[in-house]
Amino acid sequence: MPILMDSERISRSLTRIAHEIVERNRGVGDLALVGVRTRGVPIARRLAASLREITGVEVATGALDITLYRDDLMKTAVGPQPIVRRTEIPFSIDDRHIVLVDDVLYTGRTIRAALDALIDFGRPKTIQLVVLVDRGHRELPIKADYVGKNVPTSRRETIHVRLAEIDGRDDVTLDQAEGERA
Repeated sequence: MPILMDSERISRSLTRIAHEIVERNRGVGDLALVGVRTRGVPIARRLAASLREITGVEVATGALDITLYRDDLMKTAVGPQPIVRRTEIPFSIDDRHIVLVDDVLYTGRTIRAALDALIDFGRPKTIQLVVLVDRGHRELPIKADYVGKNVPTSRRETIHVRLAEIDGRDDVTLDQAEGERA
């Protein structure tokens, strides 16, 4: 599997995104980060650390579980039950600029579910989207505000994001579909 991003590239991308967030929002005053479980959470925490280094301000960070909002899991009434994890948003999102963070943007359905889940917690001023990788193939009109890397893919290819906090190492790889390998 080709490595698209190594640890250093991921770190540089998140630092660049943190600077873009500060510039676009003219600071971090009423900003909060919310990571989509699973890998969006450590990315959000890393962004919060970068924002703290840049601005000297601690940015509120939360974790959002979207399991019960996913349309693909709601279609089947039988079969294995989805694992529901905790949503941890220990602050009000009302009248705040919320930066929603996920690892990969593909069809847009995960982000749609995340928006539905987030709105159940209140009414933010704005919601902005950060993704580490945008691989295209949208099925819904959703676009990220901040992107670590755009990776054109076929629908048969798979992007794998591994983060040290969960997987023991940082990298982004592309798994090519059978018949497409060189």
